[in-house]
Formats: sequence, C-alpha cells, structure tokens
Amino acid sequence: MMTLLILAVIVLGILAVTRLSRVYELTSALRGKREEDITERDSRMNARLMWAFPFAYFAFFLWLTVAYADQMLPVSASEHGVWLDDLLNFNWAILIVAFFVTNVLLFYFAGKYYYRKDRRAYFYPHNSKWELGWTIVPAIVMIGIIIYGLSVWNRITSVPLAGTPQVELYAQQFNWTARYPGKDGKLGATDFRLISGTNALGVVTPNSIKTRLAELEEIVVVEKKKLETEGGFLPPSKLTALEDHIKHVERMRGRIVNLRTLMDQDIAARGAESPYNHGSDDIVIKEFHLPVRENVDLVIRSQDVIHSVFLPHLRAQMNAVPGMATRIHMKPTITTDSMRTITANPVFDYILMCNKICGASHYNMQMPLTVEPDGAYKVWLSQQKGFETAEIPAAEVVPATDTAAVISNTTANIPAVTNEPKKN
Repeated sequence: MMTLLILAVIVLGILAVTRLSRVYELTSALRGKREEDITERDSRMNARLMWAFPFAYFAFFLWLTVAYADQMLPVSASEHGVWLDDLLNFNWAILIVAFFVTNVLLFYFAGKYYYRKDRRAYFYPHNSKWELGWTIVPAIVMIGIIIYGLSVWNRITSVPLAGTPQVELYAQQFNWTARYPGKDGKLGATDFRLISGTNALGVVTPNSIKTRLAELEEIVVVEKKKLETEGGFLPPSKLTALEDHIKHVERMRGRIVNLRTLMDQDIAARGAESPYNHGSDDIVIKEFHLPVRENVDLVIRSQDVIHSVFLPHLRAQMNAVPGMATRIHMKPTITTDSMRTITANPVFDYILMCNKICGASHYNMQMPLTVEPDGAYKVWLSQQKGFETAEIPAAEVVPATDTAAVISNTTANIPAVTNEPKKN
C-alpha cells in the first residue's frame, strides 16, 4: 500500500510540474515574451551555476571511487597480472588527468563567457601553433601507451621456457574438464573421433582406439539387425535415415582405422617421443589445481562452441575455439589460502569461468581453482589415477538402438580437435 501511495505522489508531482510549465508558457505569451529571448540575468545565473556544478560533479566522482573501492578485484595473483595492473593504472592516470583538466576548462569558459547584449564573441578561426600542439601532444601520449602496451603483451605472449609443464582445460556445454600429464610429464595426443562416454576428451591410445572400434562395431551390428527385422515395416524416410546412419558409422570406423595406422607409423618412427605413447597415464579430472610460483602452460580446447577461459584474479583470459588448441602461460603467485587472508574471506576460491555467452546454462560454466604450494600440488597430483587406470562410473543402461543414435549424433557434430594431422 505504501508503495502505491509513493507512486501516486510521484505521478501527481510530475503532472503538477507539467501543468506549471504550461502556465508559465501561457503567461509569457500574454506578456509578449518570446521563448527564445533570454535575459542577461538568466545568462548570469546559468554562468554561476556552471561554476558551482563542478564541485558537486567532482565530489560525486570521488565518492563513487571511494564507495566502490571494495568491489574491485584484489591484488593480482599472477606474475603477468601485476604487469597488466600497472599498465591499466598508467592508462587510468592519463585518463583522470585529462578528465579533470578538460572538465575544469569546459565549465570555466562556459561560466566566464556567458551571453551579454553589449558584447560579441571574438572570431578566432585558426591558429597553426595551437593545432600543432594539440595534435602532437596527444600523438606522443598515444605512442607511449602503445609502446608500453606492446612491451607487456610481448612478455605475456612469449614462448614458454622449455620444460614448462602443460595442463589442458577442455570446454564443453556447460562444464570444464582438466587434463594433467601423468608420470611421463607429457600430455598425450587427442582426436575428436574417439570422444565417447568413456573418453570425454578423445585421448588417443591403442586401448582407446580398440574400445572405440568395438563400440562402433556394436552399433553397426545392432543397426543392421534392426534393418533386417524392421526394414520392411519402416516408412521410407525412417528407412533412409537408418541406412545413412549405418554408412556414417562405417565411415567413422574406417577413419579410426586410418588413425590407428597413423599412430602405429608415428610410434615406429619417433618411439618414446611420439605423443601417442603418452596418453594412457594422463589424468582426466573435474578438478583444477596449480602450483604457486611455478610456470604453467595452459592448453585450451573446446568440443562444441567458442568458450573462453577466464580467471579474473589471475588476470587471464583466452578463447577456447573448436578445432584448434589455444595457449596461455602464467605463473600464479598467491595461494588460495593466502588470498583468503588478503580478502578476509575464509571461503574464497579462485574461479575458472567462461567469458563467452555459450548457451542457456552459460552461467553454470564454473570450476574452482586451487593454487597451492608445490609440495601440496605434487601430493594431490600423485593421488590421481591415469586415464586408463581410473575407475569409469557406470553408464546409464539404455536400449541399444538409443545408444547408437546418441553416439551417432555426438560424433556427427563434434568438430575436429587433434594434435596430429588427420589422415582420411
């Protein structure tokens, strides 16, 4: 009820002001005063207001800066984040100086040179020296900003040192998966054609190829049996769809056989250096841990649409693009526990978020990041099981025909993401 009364008062106030303004217009017309005629008294009052307004204007600006200071991100938790913060502060300093100078001049001249009947404005069309000055000075400032920005960018995007450990972040609607090297310290090869319910990232190993071929073989057998027993009763569109699906799965099998041949050739040629030898002990997990004060090279992939790895407290962002691997390397400098002390928040966590609107559940694409001392990190890593030794949760039992359709739809729509050239 109180809300309705307040709204009624506001509406009545607006109506009253509107009617009063109309009354003023009518009385002015009766007195023979034109609306465009402005008295010197009115001009003087506006000029004085122009000098009074900046005090409230700048006071409000300063109040906003102080009032919302605690809503800003805390200190950067990565090495390159400090460089970015310094670059941003440098730009803010230039902007704030320009903001105060230009606005002070704006209000000063608007208040000083108000309209008077007995004075005309001085016609001053051109001054080469002034034009040269306000062209060169901003150009020099801009060149300084660009040089500073490029130097920071080059440091951030430089090639990581040899031996920098890699961690893969894999995006899909609407979750993240992390992959860590096993005891061999290297990530194995991946191929989108091997993605399935038991191999979410498509890690390539002899066993994963064998398993995938067996899954596809079972699909073909089930579908051919359905074609044989039900083909005569299916409508033409359903019959054509079933036959096309069988052909699609058989083509997929052929491509995976080609992949197996490529893998065998690469292993024979490169031996232990072949990436196909390093996938079986990879750790595929729904947790994200990083060691503090250690360089790490993040390899970023996406299964479906464009996502974006966003770690605001580490000042890191990189797009996850289907069909390719992007990278960003960094060095975390503050552990999760230390940041909880800095922020006075005992439940603080670094959060990996998606910074692209990737679908209806985009807001759910979050995964906590734990930054911890190197010793604790190694202990955690040693407790995780490798890709081919981890226990795979039991899949939901569904009819074989439904399983075939699901796998077909999945493999048909997943973009190519591989570490090795494809062979058709």
